[in-house]
Amino acid sequence: MPRIKSQRDPKGNTEAAIKRLSRSNYILSAAVLVLAIALIFTVLAFGSSISSIRTEISNLHFSSSGNSSTVPSYNLTGTLLVPPTSIPSDPVIAKQMSFGSRLTNINQPLNATDLAVINDAPNSYFETAGEMLLNGSLVNYASGKGASAVPPFMVNGKPSMIYLGSITCVFCGENRWAMALALSRFGKFSRLYTGYSSFGDHNLPTLYWSPAHYNQSAEDLGAFYNSSYINFIAIEDTNPITGGFVLNPMSTIQSRINATNNTIYMDAMKFILQLNNFQGTPYTIWGKYNMPGADAVDFGNSTPTNNTLPMTYMTHASVFKQFASPTDQFALTEYAGADIYAAMICSTLNGTTTNMPSICSLPAIKGIESSEGV
Repeated sequence: MPRIKSQRDPKGNTEAAIKRLSRSNYILSAAVLVLAIALIFTVLAFGSSISSIRTEISNLHFSSSGNSSTVPSYNLTGTLLVPPTSIPSDPVIAKQMSFGSRLTNINQPLNATDLAVINDAPNSYFETAGEMLLNGSLVNYASGKGASAVPPFMVNGKPSMIYLGSITCVFCGENRWAMALALSRFGKFSRLYTGYSSFGDHNLPTLYWSPAHYNQSAEDLGAFYNSSYINFIAIEDTNPITGGFVLNPMSTIQSRINATNNTIYMDAMKFILQLNNFQGTPYTIWGKYNMPGADAVDFGNSTPTNNTLPMTYMTHASVFKQFASPTDQFALTEYAGADIYAAMICSTLNGTTTNMPSICSLPAIKGIESSEGV
């Protein structure tokens, strides 16, 4: 049986496109009925479906949950991988393109103004969004209750944030905004890049941690990030962005990482495999908490009602404008998603340092630690 792969939404929900059968032409056969029942039980097994989002996910892979108590602890020393600042085979594209099939400015490094929106957002934005999350006034979904406890992956005396994602994945595309905001509370990015999810998965504007191999199958490893509190270990799977969502087999990802001979990245991938709970991308570990999917469903200021997501028609400029002055549901939900991730790191750091990051003292973060169980 061929290997199947998936991307994950925050509630573990998986939606596959099912061709409509014309009742006037033929009657459903018993085999189709059995298949339909099997699909229903598959969806129910991963939670109630998000009816407002009908994302096509053509390749699905589900694996059993592991027992983190059997996973060995890691305490490594070494140097993280440093990615290239550009990729000649996958250059920046300046040509203006239509929504839904855009590559405009892909792999372009953020200018200083846009980078500052991520790095220098005031804590008041996170507090406002966190309080809205706690009092239930966010329209879009954000929650960290799917997280499970794991041993922190320690490198050079610091816990790590480990990310496994795909540039073709719509949920990764949405989730990177909250991830970047959260990581900015514990360190700084010296570079981030303009990116998109794949044409077949809604072509959302997003960030890349480093220039992406958007024309080919590869693994983009590393990020331009520095922190005195945590490590950021980024693993970004790539396939041609003009196609749909595709995730390379875990064995392929592992072998490519092993080829780098970087012990930290090799062991980080080994750690993911040992947890044995990968169900799709994005997959993140924030200190002592493992989030098996995105922590938010946030695709714009209006609720998606069909296969078109509002965020498909947003530009990077419009995203940064909303983040710079967050008063709408989209931006506030991204800040709230960042709060959830930040709470996981704050909980991990608690008691380990006398100089905690300022975000950890926010009332909203403390409230989220309590309400989300982190």
